[in-house]
Amino acid sequence: MKIDAQGVYYKDLNNQIRSAVASGADKIELVNVNGQYFIGDGINRPVTITIKGVPGNDLGAFMNGATIVVRDNAQDNIGNTMNAGKVVVHGHAGDVLGYGMRGGRIHILKDVGYRVGIHMKSYQENKPVLIAGGKAGDFFGEYMAGGVLVLLGMFSDDPAKPLHGFCFGTGMHGGTIFVRGGVDEAKLSREVGVFELTGEDRQELEGYVKEYCRDLKLDAKEILRENFVKVLPRSKRPYGNLYCPMPR
Repeated sequence: MKIDAQGVYYKDLNNQIRSAVASGADKIELVNVNGQYFIGDGINRPVTITIKGVPGNDLGAFMNGATIVVRDNAQDNIGNTMNAGKVVVHGHAGDVLGYGMRGGRIHILKDVGYRVGIHMKSYQENKPVLIAGGKAGDFFGEYMAGGVLVLLGMFSDDPAKPLHGFCFGTGMHGGTIFVRGGVDEAKLSREVGVFELTGEDRQELEGYVKEYCRDLKLDAKEILRENFVKVLPRSKRPYGNLYCPMPR
């Protein structure tokens, strides 16, 4: 099913999408998308939505099983509190990606902005994964409580740009961050440390990268040829003393 979003108000566009899903559509193509908010939010069926154009903020928020494929760039707040499903972006994406994400996958081909992975978390068998193929801004993995972030640094349009910004892992108290080639430890927050991968880590990472490469038509061997490091929190309660004074 094809929906032309040219000049369509975001509420009206989302009503059309929900009506199509409710009627049983399993594939929806949106064309001429230009900044409309909330596309795919709260969808609970395994429908595939392909977007031609640049969607607005909160793409795939509260999503629970759908797949969204963006053939261009995307904006902020992708996968906000997402439970399950997948978002694939064939370009750049903005800030605050995966906020409070509890499951599913977000695969970004190129650079991402600030506060990516903030408050990501895991619950039982649910482990959200967000992979950025380019470079990242400040506060990558901020307050991360679970799940997996992967930063590749390979597919940026700005080769001179640093791999990541400052305050990397600020307040991180759970989850794992894998970084291809290493990190700039001067930009790490004191709540995190850098560690070598174990054999189990490599096997886990390989699975994530292969899925990412299938979605974006990339060579997994080329990506995995470089060494990775992992960044982990040093404590599960990095700011405990600020709120709960230790007994004397």
